Amino acid sequence: MSRLEFEPGLTCCRVPSARSPILHELVCSRLAETAGTAYWIDAGNVASTRVLYDCASSPRVLDSLRIARSFTAYQHHSIVRRVVEKATPRTSVIVAPNVVGRYRDDDVPAWEREELLAATLETLAELGRALEVPVLVTAASDAAEERVTERADHRVECIRTREGVRLEGDGAETMGYWQGAYWQTTIPYWVDCCGVADRIDPVVAAADRGLFDAAPEPGGSSGGSLRTPETEASS
Repeated sequence: MSRLEFEPGLTCCRVPSARSPILHELVCSRLAETAGTAYWIDAGNVASTRVLYDCASSPRVLDSLRIARSFTAYQHHSIVRRVVEKATPRTSVIVAPNVVGRYRDDDVPAWEREELLAATLETLAELGRALEVPVLVTAASDAAEERVTERADHRVECIRTREGVRLEGDGAETMGYWQGAYWQTTIPYWVDCCGVADRIDPVVAAADRGLFDAAPEPGGSSGGSLRTPETEASS
């Protein structure tokens, strides 16, 4: 399970692949915590109903999610402009996975693709800042990420690990990983549950340094004894 502090403005999320399911998890987490409508501007069939329902804590969480699919650069840019008309300061989140993908297709002249992409990214960035709502876009290649980060306010990276995908970046942390029937926790998870220790118990610190013998004493007493340089020398 990953958690992201959704900051207002444009956030670029570098993903391992264009159809990475990490975005579904983040969106479902956001919807569970907020009451506003969410807009998903899809490109390349990233949106998966099955994955969304798997990630959602309840099917009702997805009631406020609106998904629009694009199949050309023109359609994608048109949907972005439509979202500008629909979004309000109460909007939960706006997501645009694989945002550069449609602007690499050959059905649009190269010069026009670049202009449309620049306009799309600028529109999404300004929309997030003007309404103070989070706008999350993904990029799966260095070239795509470079184009997006030119206008992004924040950056997050999804890194593959042996346990699963870990988030790194502005306001991001990974709480744990589902591994079949068990849950592999992380340090941030326990910090969230228990907080951070203000101080180390002096007895624990002494034991760690080898100054405290916690073994039972002869006669059955369970109390430990403090070791000093003198007792160390005589033992």
